[in-house]
Amino acid sequence: MHRILIALLAAFDAIVAGLVGLAVVLAPLTLLWIFTLGVTADWAGLWPATARIWELGNLVPLSLRFDADALLAVGLPDEAAAFALTLAPWAFAAFAAIFAARSGARAVRAGSGITGVLAGTAVTAGIAALVLVTSGNTLADVVPWQAVVLPTAVYGAGALCGAWAEAWGEGDGGLVDTLRERIDGWSGSWREVPSLAVRGGAIAVAGIVGAAALALVVAVILRADAVIGLFEQAQVDALGATAVALAQLVYLPTLLGWAVSWVAGPGFAVGAATTVSPAGTQLGAVPGVPVLGLLPEQGSGWLLLVALLPVAAGAAAGWHARAVLAAEWESDPPLHDGHPHEPVSPRIVVAVATAVIAGAVAALLAALSSGSMGPGRLAVAGPDPGAVALAVGLEVLLGAAILLLAPQGRRAAADDQAADSGAFTRR
Repeated sequence: MHRILIALLAAFDAIVAGLVGLAVVLAPLTLLWIFTLGVTADWAGLWPATARIWELGNLVPLSLRFDADALLAVGLPDEAAAFALTLAPWAFAAFAAIFAARSGARAVRAGSGITGVLAGTAVTAGIAALVLVTSGNTLADVVPWQAVVLPTAVYGAGALCGAWAEAWGEGDGGLVDTLRERIDGWSGSWREVPSLAVRGGAIAVAGIVGAAALALVVAVILRADAVIGLFEQAQVDALGATAVALAQLVYLPTLLGWAVSWVAGPGFAVGAATTVSPAGTQLGAVPGVPVLGLLPEQGSGWLLLVALLPVAAGAAAGWHARAVLAAEWESDPPLHDGHPHEPVSPRIVVAVATAVIAGAVAALLAALSSGSMGPGRLAVAGPDPGAVALAVGLEVLLGAAILLLAPQGRRAAADDQAADSGAFTRR
């Protein structure tokens, strides 16, 4: 396919991604605006509000400033007149990255992944700049370069990952194919190590995220009364309850990031000097947001057993890698002193690389799920990326090492012994 056409298709993808993200904010905000303020209301603030919510969802920090009348209207104390809001509802960023990944993969299939990635990223930068210059807002301010660079980086990273994954699997006739040819030229089991490390990290991360999602579902079941109670205390009508529910829905990936850190063990904060972890919960006053009713009132030593779930995810990754390596050894058994020998070094590298990848992804989830959610002590919220990365890395390493470094089973050992005996008899 001609590169100009590839660029145009990639640009169209970026436009669709940007418009969908903005429409998801603008549509419910418009309905809320109509039903609360009426059609005769001043519409000048609708687009700036939409733009700022979209920017926050794409990881752009907001600086909020309230005057005395606004503080009185929303019931905030004087110290809340100015504060940063950086805890992002990164469902918007996740959608943009996934959409961009599909666009990047399609560009590779069309024959020019670089063209597609660059075109989509450039158009996203233009959209972000246009949103910035048309959305002056005295209530919520942004740093201009962040408002352009961060949404662009989200889309560009997604497109690049999608293009690389497609090129690795299907070939691109260029850099990726050259790299694969070099790796395929490695001896024995080493040629499988890079792909096994990536697949193992993906298996481990999928297992941990699945366990976190299950923990979140259990919390919803066990703490539903507390959530409903906070909804009732808010004293909102059906329209207000719908708006609150939608706002909480876009924060679902952020809550999932909190759940990942809880399952891993370090837990997370909901304000300065607070912690929510399996070992215990220490909370002061928290905002009356209904979804925060899911927070457990206390921990338990028994809940520390949830840390076995990341270990199990690492074991699943190790089992997969061991099966692939075993098949490789059977087809081309390495020899040591003339006898079949199962090398240890590739297994160690796969176990360590799997743990590093899983820890890095967990750290990214924690970083995306942390920030400031309000003034004062609420400026600290979410998990500590370093602690989560260390915990997940060690837990996954333990599980993967158990499966990858365990001795061969009795049957395999017996087969090797029989082969050695047969060779001795023939001599």
